[in-house]
Amino acid sequence: MPRYLLLIYGDEAGIANATPEQLKQQYDAYDAYTKDIKERGAWVAGEGLDRTSTATTVRVKNGETLTTDGPFAETKEQLGGFYEIEVGNLDDAIKAAAMVPGAMYGSIEVRPVMEYPEE
Repeated sequence: MPRYLLLIYGDEAGIANATPEQLKQQYDAYDAYTKDIKERGAWVAGEGLDRTSTATTVRVKNGETLTTDGPFAETKEQLGGFYEIEVGNLDDAIKAAAMVPGAMYGSIEVRPVMEYPEE
């Protein structure tokens, strides 16, 4: 069965300015979504990511490892987490993505996981 990543993008400022009640509502919504996707047998993996200010970008140029604080590009939305799911097809993955709580205030990128031939 095909696997898909649901990449969750949103504005980190919204979380930083949220009240404790708003944060609890959001966490509860994600807990409910995670429980549902597990019960449907689609769950493979998933994690939230720390703030982009904690990220380090690594590049290798001419054999030298270069590091930069933060994400690669400046964007209005930041990658905040992901789910890896296993569903029948892209349409099923899109339906699952539409149910991710972050879809209401950000965007969910649906990307197939590459399958490599066994040698």
